[in-house]
Amino acid sequence: MIVELILSVALVISLIIVIKSANVFVDNLVEIGSVFGISETILGVTASAIGTSLPEFGSAVIASLSESTEIGVGCVIGSNIWNIAGILGISAIVAGNIGTEAAGLKRDFTAMLLTAIVLILFMLLGNIGRVAALVMIILYSIYFWRLIKAQRDYNLEKKGGGRGKLDPKIVLLTVLGFAGLVVGCRALVYTAVELARIMGVPEMIMGLFTLAIGTSIPEFVVTLSSAVKGLHHLSIGTVLGSNTFNILIGIGVPAIIKTIPVDPLSLKLDAPVMIIVTILLVLLIKQGDMKLKRSGGITLFAIYILYAFIRLYGV
Repeated sequence: MIVELILSVALVISLIIVIKSANVFVDNLVEIGSVFGISETILGVTASAIGTSLPEFGSAVIASLSESTEIGVGCVIGSNIWNIAGILGISAIVAGNIGTEAAGLKRDFTAMLLTAIVLILFMLLGNIGRVAALVMIILYSIYFWRLIKAQRDYNLEKKGGGRGKLDPKIVLLTVLGFAGLVVGCRALVYTAVELARIMGVPEMIMGLFTLAIGTSIPEFVVTLSSAVKGLHHLSIGTVLGSNTFNILIGIGVPAIIKTIPVDPLSLKLDAPVMIIVTILLVLLIKQGDMKLKRSGGITLFAIYILYAFIRLYGV
């Protein structure tokens, strides 16, 4: 009982650190972007998305090294479902709506959907080994190159874009905010996993829900705070870029280290749900005149609750 109490207190403290760090990280990241003339959308799908995805990536790598590969795959797929249906759903409910622009949505949605399809195809072929891993890493490199090209086009359109000099204080606060995210999330994941183990939660379920939601807290707080502050392109870009990174790098790199086995139920249920919520997100945004409205957020979150109920109780 004492151990559970200590872990619960540590969980709350970690959460406070993560939320505060995310606010500092977002505010100062936007400042850096404006100084260098980086668009909000590109900032979201690169620096913010990769930065907030590091907990999932680290968890997947550590899981592979510790022979718990099912946790790693479950963490990535579960995290991607939660990112869309949970994080964007809740953010739209709280903020009222989250807007985006057509060009960025088309590019990043296409990348995210193709990434999910590629993962399913490799899962259908069997275990995910080094060949699949190399393909995934190459695909992410191509996507990243497209983002760099998009930024160049943006700078040409804005005629060079950036403004003023970079204040060292902003850089320091960004680094401190990110460090707080990493440390806070590491503590958060550890305490959540330990509590789950004490409660006897299975490994795959731990990856799909406990670890997936735990490691996605950076995306959650960054996306939510961005949406509330009206930084909608940063908000949506963080989720879309994070989901692409999670699969291509979060599974690709660990698969180079050790072949990742495919769970049959994950192929039949989890991966298809990931595809469904990905497509549904875009349909809802287009239906809402390039905005994910509160009603769309409620729909997405309701789907996540239904999915979690079916996955946990086998209905």
